Amino acid sequence: MAQYEFLSEEWLTEAKAIAAEHDAGNTPSDITVNVVVTGGPSGDRELHLTNGQFNSGAIEGAPTKLTVPYDVAKDMFVNGNQQAAMQAFMSGQIKVEGDMTKLMAMQQQGGNPNAAEVQAKLQAITLP
Repeated sequence: MAQYEFLSEEWLTEAKAIAAEHDAGNTPSDITVNVVVTGGPSGDRELHLTNGQFNSGAIEGAPTKLTVPYDVAKDMFVNGNQQAAMQAFMSGQIKVEGDMTKLMAMQQQGGNPNAAEVQAKLQAITLP
């Protein structure tokens, strides 16, 4: 299986296919969050998260913006390490602008029963 840099266009394409295969888009359809990932190997990256899937670019009018360092984002989204996310938030590494309740609503959604398999596949397509 080919491996790609986390959040590259190739990685996003593969991650969307994995999510679709496992019905991993489990966030409510009315939640859209802009995400800025800073300090990546290819520089900062603007994305948006809709229906549980990352897409390129920011969406105008999104109620929430999350700014997160590359290494923390990778640990959260590829390794599923929510403790790293909480520690980064508490230490000020993760910044939230706008409606924080949207992030809380996403976090409270039930986990996907295929989460472990999805996580393994994301790790398999991600360069170390």
